[in-house]
Amino acid sequence: MIAIVDYDTGNLRSVENALKKLGKDYVVTSDPDVIRSASHVLLPGVGEASSAMDKLRERGLDKVIPALTQPVLGICIGIQVLCRSSEENDATCLGVFDSEIRRFREEEPKIKIPEMGWNTIFDLDSPLFKGINEGDFVYYVHSYAPTMPQDGQTKAIAKTTYGSQTFAAALNRGNFYGTQFHPEKSGPVGSRILKNFLDL
Repeated sequence: MIAIVDYDTGNLRSVENALKKLGKDYVVTSDPDVIRSASHVLLPGVGEASSAMDKLRERGLDKVIPALTQPVLGICIGIQVLCRSSEENDATCLGVFDSEIRRFREEEPKIKIPEMGWNTIFDLDSPLFKGINEGDFVYYVHSYAPTMPQDGQTKAIAKTTYGSQTFAAALNRGNFYGTQFHPEKSGPVGSRILKNFLDL
């Protein structure tokens, strides 16, 4: 059974719909025992990092999630809470990924913040991207993004450039994966990424 973690951060319905299209069984839950027993765990979410961390702590999931041993995929806020910290309200996060979440810098000519819409991914380096081509488009809605990891254990497995700024579009460390983009909103490319994750 696939577990979608419910921690009041929204975006669950679109993830549910994506799994239904793949013909997968799932449960939406915040129950630690159900999450621990799942074959795969999805940690989606939209919103703000410090509030998301508060919700995880309220449910005791800040202790549960980093200890999981099955494949885990954080999406959008999900990847951000898996990182070490976020500039957004100075949030201390779960520290699974050795990366910081930083806000896009203002540029001239100006870029729109948040980034909202389609952008390309490149430097793909993971089974998560089997069948995905360099330069394929995925869907983003975000003002903050992961920095490139430094610890040698966390790996940037995809990158995206917005304006002049290149950020980690996807991260991996062991059984943990994360995407700053929304695979559930990224059409056939995103559907293939989700299928690849569920095949891990």
